Amino acid sequence: MGSMRRAMIGRAGPACLAATMLIMGCSGALAQPSTPRLADGHPDLNGTWDNGSGYDFLHPQQLSGGSVCVAGCESAPPAAKPGTAKAPPRVRPAPNFPKYRAAFLSKVKDLNDHQLQADPVLHCRSPGLPRIGPPDKIVQRPGEVVFLYDDVSGSFWRIIPTDGRAHRKDVEDSTLGDSVGHWEGDTLVVEATHLSDDTWLTDNGAFHSSEMRVTERLQRMGDTLHWEAVVDDPKVLEMPWKATPRIAKLSSVELVEPTPCVDQDISHVVDNTHHDNPR
Repeated sequence: MGSMRRAMIGRAGPACLAATMLIMGCSGALAQPSTPRLADGHPDLNGTWDNGSGYDFLHPQQLSGGSVCVAGCESAPPAAKPGTAKAPPRVRPAPNFPKYRAAFLSKVKDLNDHQLQADPVLHCRSPGLPRIGPPDKIVQRPGEVVFLYDDVSGSFWRIIPTDGRAHRKDVEDSTLGDSVGHWEGDTLVVEATHLSDDTWLTDNGAFHSSEMRVTERLQRMGDTLHWEAVVDDPKVLEMPWKATPRIAKLSSVELVEPTPCVDQDISHVVDNTHHDNPR
């Protein structure tokens, strides 16, 4: 949609002309590109979306004795070599942790203390919902959408009907569950059930029960995709938990086959030290 952005010509005066209202406000700021729509009138969510995932905030450093520090290191990360461009690290999200019932706080602490051994993702398993975050690619057509993910532990997918059907009753629980979607205005609402209890909500021991339900909301605005998710799990949570909202940018970089996830480093762990990597 970059072709829809136009350079500002001249300078906006005290009053905005009707012709320039389409591309700038009275303040002189460029307006966002319009949101494309499909033939059925719904926003077009098709495309590859750079959702800001990754570990750019980490700065691995080789320490004396062969150890490696990845976060919270005492010394500053080494400066980039002259003449090399380096993208600024992504801003770490603020801490956002579910509020658990008192009876489960000790379990959360134990899982967090033993994250290296207990975290499913560190053993090449699916992150589950909503930890996996917004999709990296969306394929949309009348009656259904397909979410494709390229995560640290591999590739995952979901086929989500949007034709009004109910949840299936003939499926077993799984890490990404059974999802159905519907439109509320320009917002795609996806409700997931039949979620297995062997995934975490965050990277810090935030477990859930198999009674969890996840509701995601996706809305396209120009070239950005806004994603939100709410977790309902009254069995273990005192209240519904809202995951940290994410914004994805439309990208021209296509997905490629990911490098296989191989669980081969856990055996080298000498203690339970780990970084807090919030999603």
